[in-house]
Amino acid sequence: MTYDISVVLVLLVVAMVAFFLERISIDVITLSLLAALVLLGILTPAEAFSGFANEVIVVLCSVFVLSSALVKSGIMESVGKAIHKLAGRGEGGAVTVVMAVSAGMSAFISNTNSTAILMPAVMEFSRRAKFSTSRFLIPLAYASMLGGACTLIGTSTNLASSGLMRTLDLEPISMFELAPVGLAMVIVGTTWMALVGYRTLPKHDEATLLEEFAIDNYLSQIKVGESSDLVGVTLTDSWLSDAGVNVLAILRDDKKIFPSAEEVVLAGDILAVQASRTELLDLDEHPDLGFGPLDSPADEDFTAADVKLAEAVVMPRSRIQGKTLRKLNLRRRYGVTVFAAYRHGTSYPTDVASLRLREGDVLLLQGTPESLALLQSNESIWVLGQLERQRFRRRRGSIALVALLGAVAAAAVNWVPVSIALLVASLIVVLTRGVASNDVYGSIEWRIIVLIGGMTSFGVAMETSGAADYLAGLITRLALPLGLYAVMSAFILLTMLLTQPLSNAAAALVVLPVAMSTASQIGVDPRSLAILVTLSASLSFIAPLEPACLLVYSPGRYRFSDYMKAGIPMTIIAFLVLLILVPLIWPLNP
Repeated sequence: MTYDISVVLVLLVVAMVAFFLERISIDVITLSLLAALVLLGILTPAEAFSGFANEVIVVLCSVFVLSSALVKSGIMESVGKAIHKLAGRGEGGAVTVVMAVSAGMSAFISNTNSTAILMPAVMEFSRRAKFSTSRFLIPLAYASMLGGACTLIGTSTNLASSGLMRTLDLEPISMFELAPVGLAMVIVGTTWMALVGYRTLPKHDEATLLEEFAIDNYLSQIKVGESSDLVGVTLTDSWLSDAGVNVLAILRDDKKIFPSAEEVVLAGDILAVQASRTELLDLDEHPDLGFGPLDSPADEDFTAADVKLAEAVVMPRSRIQGKTLRKLNLRRRYGVTVFAAYRHGTSYPTDVASLRLREGDVLLLQGTPESLALLQSNESIWVLGQLERQRFRRRRGSIALVALLGAVAAAAVNWVPVSIALLVASLIVVLTRGVASNDVYGSIEWRIIVLIGGMTSFGVAMETSGAADYLAGLITRLALPLGLYAVMSAFILLTMLLTQPLSNAAAALVVLPVAMSTASQIGVDPRSLAILVTLSASLSFIAPLEPACLLVYSPGRYRFSDYMKAGIPMTIIAFLVLLILVPLIWPLNP
């Protein structure tokens, strides 16, 4: 093993560990990896940053802008509401409709966006039909992943693989080239989930929001006396928040007030608060406060004609990850009160202000429809429930949709390159104000851009250093004696395993050079194995680490084992589909 090979493989292992631990942002890890490759003499600066000169970067940025325009127009939400009319009465039929709509949408917008857009409609439908929400959200996420495998722009993984294939002198993936296999996986996967798979998922009993977030045991009331140091002080400036006490409502002169950040506490007020016993006991040092239980609290106690309780999900790759609710101060900025949080099977009913947010966290909120809509505009938090979204802006939505479909058609018939087609479409959307010019750069997921650009360069380092040939030799010696299907199986399994510590796109970019080197060594078509690896990167069903799966984790009240029960059969099915169809459509023999 040479120096170059050793360095590249060590850096790969270090990067995998860093990606898995998630203590450092993926873009920082990627740029650090590039810097190390240059400092250690593996790549020149020009080679290290060549991945950012790939046209796939333009395609990705354009897709992000177009997706943002479709989401903001409201047109995609109108598609989501069609589920209510099409789903029918049976759970199996409803699962079929949910997965079909999800797969169709995710073929043209990101898996995460399609899941986020449809999730409120699916949750509302399931509750109205008296079905368990948990029977539908994992199928929703799985379908978005399967649908993303149908087109070049359906997922960043396909775009990243196509870009690296071009860099390594292979013909890139065309717009609908993957559709035969992608559609087959959609059909087979949907059939399985609709007939059998959804039955493996938990069936949760419906409960009130207070019960779901386990805060009904942490509710009390405080009566403010004349001499209390709270009198005349706004809620924001009071010591209540620092003491871990969350004011949910104020009873004043037989009226119920839902407090804003600037609400002033008056003598005689009765505060409905959320706090632990320990936190309440610590309030003894404050004079003239009376304490008592809140009798039989219910959701209705904290709602009114113009005030609602709603759930909200922290979106993947959002800007608020790692920040505390105290720092965000949603009450002052948006006029909403956070009651509690729910994360991966655990409720946080007290001291929620100190909780550092993670993607997929579910928050229980109180606010007016206007304040909740204002919060929704943040785009880092997706508000669930029956909240009315922004009105469908027909003209802008239609322009964005026509621009996207026109670009797809132009690229599909090779009229113009896909990068130019999508760039023109995104410019049309910006010029028609489908996305405000000030919001264009905010709609682009820059960490993904850095990840794909950087890992493309790392893929080049794998090739030029000899690391790809080295790993290819190992796979050839182990798998080739068992036949070509064993080699294909090895690459499917390797890619699937690497999607756990790495992102799907990063896993594909790491394995692609190895697959191409293996193809050269055993005399098969390298493009066939490259397609196989690309599609294999969309098979992260077993663990909730793919963003779409992570997004539904907490709203569905799932456990890790739920993904294994549903995901293992789905993985086996997709595995078999790839083994059968890929060599038929892209023959191994050149």
